Amino acid sequence: MVYAIVKAGGRQEKVSVGDIVVVNRLKAEAGSSIELAPLLLVDGETVTSDAKALAKVKVTAEVIGNERGPKIDILKYKNKSGYRKRIGHRQDLTRLKVTGIK
Repeated sequence: MVYAIVKAGGRQEKVSVGDIVVVNRLKAEAGSSIELAPLLLVDGETVTSDAKALAKVKVTAEVIGNERGPKIDILKYKNKSGYRKRIGHRQDLTRLKVTGIK
């Protein structure tokens, strides 16, 4: 089995061909192809982590689309002072489908 550890959207993800990965928002349009930076490559019994060897490896992915994550509610409260603040947050995300590891 061939898989790679890639740096995508500020995090590290374990990917293989055909996987769908959700990462932080990338500046890419739906349907476009992007290249992800590999940090480690596992090809059967062989594990490659050398920077010179990984410079030759290409991990390509297709952008399926942009979306937003689940809503996170934040509530700040201080006892006996009447201070109450309620805010929310939704993270911008990009959904990718890995198309090749070469």
